[in-house]
Amino acid sequence: MAHSQATKDDLRKKYIFDGLSLAMAAVMTEVSYPTAQRWKNVAADAGDDWDKVKVAHSMAGGDLEDISRQILTDFIIQFKATMESIKAADDIGPGQRVEMLTSLADAYNKTVASSRKLLPETSKLAVALQVLELLAKYIQEHKPELLIQFMDVLDPFGGLIAKELK
Repeated sequence: MAHSQATKDDLRKKYIFDGLSLAMAAVMTEVSYPTAQRWKNVAADAGDDWDKVKVAHSMAGGDLEDISRQILTDFIIQFKATMESIKAADDIGPGQRVEMLTSLADAYNKTVASSRKLLPETSKLAVALQVLELLAKYIQEHKPELLIQFMDVLDPFGGLIAKELK
């Protein structure tokens, strides 16, 4: 299906200026992710690098703390989307799920650690994440049959942690 230039422009705006992930911008403009990725690549080849424009816009919009918060927020949005994808996938076995969750938790932990110096309030969240990471590892090694239940509890519990530690 051919999309209008207005749709392409709206997707670009949502990605760059509204700070959405490309996947989320694609959903909101009713464009498939591969199409959005192709438009972004074609634009980059033509000299319009959406990622560079997005970073420049973000940096121009605030001080270092604001930028750090935006980066952390963007990562958390991606983290949540990835968690939803893992939960929704029926073709992933428990061992692979735990491996994916461990990898995702590691990426989150590293992101939080790197922003800790700029955003001291994230240290409490980092400790909470470390505890969850250790729990995930324990479940993987000792109780893999509980993985599905762990995932069902993890998402709402993560919301509670974020609310309580703000």
